[in-house]
Amino acid sequence: MILLIPQIPAYKLFRRFGFPKMLPLNLTVSLTNRCNSRCLTCRVYDRPVAEFSPDEYARTFRSLGRRPYWVTMSGGEPFLREDIVEICGSAYDLCRPRIINIATNGLLSEVISERAAEIARRAPKSEIIVNLSLDGVGEEHDAIRRVKNNFERALTTFRKLKEIAAPNLTVGIHTVISRFNVADFPRIAEELMGLNPDSYIAEIAEERVELGTVGGNITPSLEEYSRAVGFLTSRIREQPYRGLAGIAQAFRSRYYLLAERTLREKRQILPCYAGFISAQIAPDGEVWACCVKAESMGNLRRAGYDFSKVWFSEKAESVRAPIRRGECFCPLANAGYTNMLASARTMVPVLKIMARNKLRGRRRKPSPRG
Repeated sequence: MILLIPQIPAYKLFRRFGFPKMLPLNLTVSLTNRCNSRCLTCRVYDRPVAEFSPDEYARTFRSLGRRPYWVTMSGGEPFLREDIVEICGSAYDLCRPRIINIATNGLLSEVISERAAEIARRAPKSEIIVNLSLDGVGEEHDAIRRVKNNFERALTTFRKLKEIAAPNLTVGIHTVISRFNVADFPRIAEELMGLNPDSYIAEIAEERVELGTVGGNITPSLEEYSRAVGFLTSRIREQPYRGLAGIAQAFRSRYYLLAERTLREKRQILPCYAGFISAQIAPDGEVWACCVKAESMGNLRRAGYDFSKVWFSEKAESVRAPIRRGECFCPLANAGYTNMLASARTMVPVLKIMARNKLRGRRRKPSPRG
């Protein structure tokens, strides 16, 4: 990710003046709204759409070229797509992203492990990150996800993923901090980190247009979230991760503090680059600056699958304008990474954390995988 820093001045000019025109480095691709969970923090499954085909994705990826560095495949449950290996392979062949990140609820153990292994084999020069979503332990997770035996099925998936002999595969655990689990979050996080994932991350439950959760009363109070953030940042200092996971944790250690300030001060703490460095493609081809507002810049089908035609349109500029003026704010983690990358005052402490983690890693004997 550090290799991206020389490109940041061009994005700063793009954000301020609209030139030079730059395609996004950070791309989220929502493969489906279908989901086999019924989470208290999400209703995306209530929004059926006409999903893109693999050919439509290939045409879109071709129009993006080698610009995307980080591609996130999300949903719904992305592994419900029987063609997910083909789609990820297409993204790899045409865009060569450094990172392909996939989130999953872990319910389809055999399917997920088999397809994750195939994606890692299919994209050997990309880091493949599979993040398993766990919001509690045992029945408390099942209650939030509203699926019986969800936790045990997810653990089976986790173990199968950890058994995959692929040097480019990272297996992480992701927790959504909501009003349903925030009171017990330190205990939950300790138990989940005890499973020895390659990385552990958390994100606050937000009211998002994409997820159908606006007005859903799912976000914890600022005081509760602050306590959770304090716990996470202290644990990161105590237990640094190595490699790509270590880089992600370095960014996360700053992100948690920035997210807390964003909620407390109700403003953009850092200039937001959603719609400039980061973008999202909905399952039906709508292009969004971010998933919180989910305001369309245009539809790729109507644009002949030419991402540039949508990205540099007048409609796209009208979506960017209020973001540029700081009229919105949110603690969205995905955009937060690129916002931090574009800010010298956050990158300096992130680099210090990365250097410290690297030094500690040299002093510790590497543990065997799994």
